Formats: sequence, structure tokens, C-alpha cells
Amino acid sequence: MKIEKLTDNKIRIIINFEELSEKNIDIFNLPDSKEKIYDLFDGILKEADRQVGFNTQDCRLLIEAFSSSEGYIIFTFTKYKSNIKPEKPAKKLRLKRKTYKNNYTNAIYKFNNFEEFCNFCTYCNKTKLSDLKQLAKNISLYEYNNFYYLVLSTINKNYANINLFYTAISEFSTLASTSILFKSKIQEYGRVIFKANAIKNAIKYFETN
Repeated sequence: MKIEKLTDNKIRIIINFEELSEKNIDIFNLPDSKEKIYDLFDGILKEADRQVGFNTQDCRLLIEAFSSSEGYIIFTFTKYKSNIKPEKPAKKLRLKRKTYKNNYTNAIYKFNNFEEFCNFCTYCNKTKLSDLKQLAKNISLYEYNNFYYLVLSTINKNYANINLFYTAISEFSTLASTSILFKSKIQEYGRVIFKANAIKNAIKYFETN
């Protein structure tokens, strides 16, 4: 089991199917067993508190999960103070198999605010994504209509950590478009924050420990 702290209020847990099998847990039947769900999550949260200080006392939790094609189950835990409603309504746990198709030539990711972009950069700086020179020919950042857009141009589909990149950025942003037309619109009407090396420059100037 691998525990990654994304922000102060969000963690990601990566568990392979073999680990769950050793505990006699069938992950795709897990939603039907409340007792097994409680035991699994209780163990995960205790370990997260011990390893990264993710304390959920007096907090509500939003839990999202999906399985990857590489044989992993990935949980994302987001905590909220008990008197604050989560941004997304609580739903019955459902597992979806999510496969990342690395066939984009260009991709534009939308961040709700600059802080979320900086949080993503901080995460990159603490993982194998600290050096993204081989990911794309250019990585730029624009502000447009009060959102921040990370524009990846000429993506290297053979980049060694491309699956990790797609998994990580999906936790902090949404894929807005892969269209050249939208890219041109952003470049024409948006305000340039970083014309090149956006993630590297954000780490340099804004990354906080």
C-alpha cells in the first residue's frame, strides 16, 4: 500500500489487487459488504495518520475509488470539517476501471484557481514528476475567464512517467480540451502566466513545503 499526501485535506491510496487478495477481499464485491468496507478504510486511515499526519477526527470524508488497468485500486480521501458540506454529495461506493489512453498530441487542463495549480506542482516536486522536460515540447499556463489552463504542446507519448502524470493531474484538474482550436483561443484571449516550463517555474517560485 502506498500513501500519497496530495494536499492537507486530500490523500491518495494505491493498493494492488494482490494485497487485497491476501486479506481475502474481493474489491469488486466490496461495496456490498459494509463490514469489510469499514475495516479496510479504518486500517487505511490509521496508517495515513501515522505516516503523513492525515487526521480525520471530527471531519466528514469524501471517498472516490477506481481501478486501473495495471492491477491497482486507487482511493482518494478528501476531508471536510463536520459543519461544512462537501462539494460533491456522498454516494454509494462504486468502482470503475479507468484506463489512461496516452494518445493526445496536445492537452489542456483546467484548474479552478492558481492555488490548485500550485498544489499540483508541489505534488510533482515530491514525486518522479519533478522533471517534466521529456513530457512535452512546451508546457505553458494561461489565466482565462477566472480559470487557469495548463497547455501541453506536442506530448511525448513515450515519456516514461506519462501514466503517473495523467493519474496525478486528474486529482487536481479536469481535462478541458485536446483541440488545437481551443488551444489557439486560450493563447489569443488568455493572460500568459508562464509561456514555457510552467510547472518547473511554479515549483521554483511558488512551491511551499
